Amino acid sequence: MTFHQTTLSNGLEVVAELNDEVRSVAAGFFVRAGSRDESDDVSGVSHFLEHMAFKGSASRDALAVNRDFDEVGAKHNAQTSEEDTLYHVTCLPEYLPRSFEVLADILRPSLRGDDFEMEKQVIIEEIHMYMDNPMSVAYEAAKAAHFGPHPLGRSILGSVESIKNMTVEQMRGYYQSRYGAGNIVLAVSGNDDWSRLVDLAERYCGGWPQGVAGRDALVRRGPTSFQAICRADDQQQTVIGVADAPALESDDRHAAQLLATILGDHTGSRLYWTLIDPGHADGVDVSYQDYNNTGVFYTFLSCDPDEAQANLGRIESVFRDAMREGPSEEELAQARNKVLSRTVLRSERPMGRLGSLGFQWLYRREYLSVEDELAAFDRVTTDDLRRVLDAFPLTPWTIVSVGPNVEIKPPF
Repeated sequence: MTFHQTTLSNGLEVVAELNDEVRSVAAGFFVRAGSRDESDDVSGVSHFLEHMAFKGSASRDALAVNRDFDEVGAKHNAQTSEEDTLYHVTCLPEYLPRSFEVLADILRPSLRGDDFEMEKQVIIEEIHMYMDNPMSVAYEAAKAAHFGPHPLGRSILGSVESIKNMTVEQMRGYYQSRYGAGNIVLAVSGNDDWSRLVDLAERYCGGWPQGVAGRDALVRRGPTSFQAICRADDQQQTVIGVADAPALESDDRHAAQLLATILGDHTGSRLYWTLIDPGHADGVDVSYQDYNNTGVFYTFLSCDPDEAQANLGRIESVFRDAMREGPSEEELAQARNKVLSRTVLRSERPMGRLGSLGFQWLYRREYLSVEDELAAFDRVTTDDLRRVLDAFPLTPWTIVSVGPNVEIKPPF
């Protein structure tokens, strides 16, 4: 595999990891625009804008967008998070020029008023769908409780009220402020030719307006809090806990990932053997999420409502044991093997490499090959895990409980 990088005259950064031994290619535009970049009056605009991109441009409507991708068998999609919006396509190398032209085209959307009003109803229905999901309700409430007024506390979807009140002029203004070429990274992974990629980028993106958008990336350490939300008709209790963790800029992010795997991996971990194997819960998981200048550990629990209080106590006990004793060498080795295997398996597909390639460059301006990523996890020691635990205690933590049991109390 070979790495290439260049910057167009308008500021668009182009990176590629090329491998002539694979038989497909993936390309993606990584836009530094997410819910943390919004104001309260346009909450949800980043995700809404993602939808609007697929409604078409000056040269093609929504039907033509889908038809032009389908004609060459390309897989395309997009996703919005708290910090970025990714538009991507995967196809055979011979069809990349056609696929790339469509992908670049939708990043210059028309944002027509009629399309805006129609898609507004789609977004509102999506919000209603997530409000019916206990895990989504718990996640949004836990994030809001932990981050408070910090921009990361905003919902990616926004609220029914914010979407209803949003105008197409507000979206156009947000688009102009966040979709400048200097705020976007184009990443390509797979089988292709670097000179052809640069030519495609120049041809279809070289005329994009310049512009780099700022961001409120203040460091945030969450408070300790507990909240119980009553959903009397739920058959299970859903609980989400949030604790601070290293930021994506930190060299401890690999140790944090391994620590989360030791504590709450769904295929075998301290929480798995404490809650799942004995039948106390049907779901428990700890995940590490690194944000720009901030990070968190999310703990997810689903169980019988009558078991929720005891299970919170069991989780608290596991966390306190981990902070007191620290993980063992055996636990570290097992977690490392899991993470290394998953990294390698994911990297065998160009689309699996695209995310790492694009996000690393967007936030760290750094290229990490697969070998570099594996070596970073290999270097983690139990002392590194201990340092993360000392700097970012797992308890007390922010907890939100959703379900029929409203008698639950915080375990700390």
